[in-house]
Amino acid sequence: MTETLTFQWQRHPQAEALLFNILDESCRANPFIANLQQELYQKTSTRLFDWLDHLTVGYSDELEKSLEKSGFVSEAASASYRILHHPGAQLPRIVVKDGGAPIIGVAVNVDSIADFLMMRGMAGLIEGTPLSAYRRCCGSVENEIGLWIVERRGSHTMEPVHTDAQAIARYLQATELWRTRPRDMEDEDEAMSHTLSVAQQVIDLVGEDLAAWIVLECERKYWQARNTAGQIQKNRQDRLGMGWANHDHHTFRSSRRRFSQLIRLFEMLGFYCRERLYAGKQAGWGAQVMEHQHCRLVLFLDVDLLPDEVDVDFRHQPLPELDRLGTVGLWCALHGDSILRAGMHHLEAQFLFDDLQKDLSTLGVGMMEPFSNFSFLRQAFTKGEMWTVSPYRLEKLLSAGKITQEQAEKFRLHGAIGSHMENLQRREGYKGFNQSNVSSIIQKTDPRGQV
Repeated sequence: MTETLTFQWQRHPQAEALLFNILDESCRANPFIANLQQELYQKTSTRLFDWLDHLTVGYSDELEKSLEKSGFVSEAASASYRILHHPGAQLPRIVVKDGGAPIIGVAVNVDSIADFLMMRGMAGLIEGTPLSAYRRCCGSVENEIGLWIVERRGSHTMEPVHTDAQAIARYLQATELWRTRPRDMEDEDEAMSHTLSVAQQVIDLVGEDLAAWIVLECERKYWQARNTAGQIQKNRQDRLGMGWANHDHHTFRSSRRRFSQLIRLFEMLGFYCRERLYAGKQAGWGAQVMEHQHCRLVLFLDVDLLPDEVDVDFRHQPLPELDRLGTVGLWCALHGDSILRAGMHHLEAQFLFDDLQKDLSTLGVGMMEPFSNFSFLRQAFTKGEMWTVSPYRLEKLLSAGKITQEQAEKFRLHGAIGSHMENLQRREGYKGFNQSNVSSIIQKTDPRGQV
């Protein structure tokens, strides 16, 4: 059984219900919000709630007590409002104004406000400089309840950010640096060292928070370019101008040799180590969850792990090579580490679980069996993308005795399973991951089982 090495996340149905009541009242009062909710459901297999950045309400003693009772705490304050968040749940934040109506507005995350407006033929005043940390635009106000469209890039601020032309130039330069770094060098240790160096250059240009946002934005694009399911779903979401703002976590697979360097890379970018997962004595796999407090970014980092290494700080201590490769190690040996040539193993975004499966099936995208099927957490991968394996990598694995001649021939002829998109549905503010069945899906994605 998979075990967490730190803590268990809890469910918070009361907190979620409180926010749903606010959203439902907003939909009843403002038809534009209600229409957006219906559009997302019909055209993207998602719910509006999972795109929310924050909800804005007016202060009342009753609401204050309800928020406190359900676990919300103060995060920041300004002269006219306070920001509340729930530290134990994955839920939108609440902005409490000093005065005003009980419900003031709904703010929805998108990758690009301009795209959202363009897809609807709308005009709007966008506050904040292009590519800055926070921008917003009022899309609709009816019955005194507003819909705000927002862009975020590594910031929790609620005030639009105005920068100069030099800041925009630095952002573009940093993005280009990350996109053009060599991912497919023959010496992967050298490639990893170079990647760390490029990360530092990006940080020096734009700072940790914005650098983290740029890196993950680029990694999503690289993954999408190699994953048909991701391309199809992204197109569905782009037709409404939403982008990937419903992303939940990004999964990278790593060789044991370079796992501590992968951790170091993301620590440089401001991520902190959250829970560690260990899949049990027979699974041969472990993972580190990392989170960025300012960027709404979560990582799931996979690595082969032995039973006696559970007490080792495998995040920071280099792991020795193994005689036999596990699922993660073989995937990396065939395709390269995720942070290098292969790209992410999968991107997970929040969907309406059954609807996505049904809607994508009509577009030729199949799903694997769910590996989480709880009332509060449902997860399944799309069927894997098959990737060609280079003769150089196959020969190297054969020479080291890591694969058989028969496996090498099948990989040569048919390729090996590469990336997936993950269909995930969260409820009750549950922030964690499946603590029992992850090892089963790891085994099902072993390239040896696909040939």
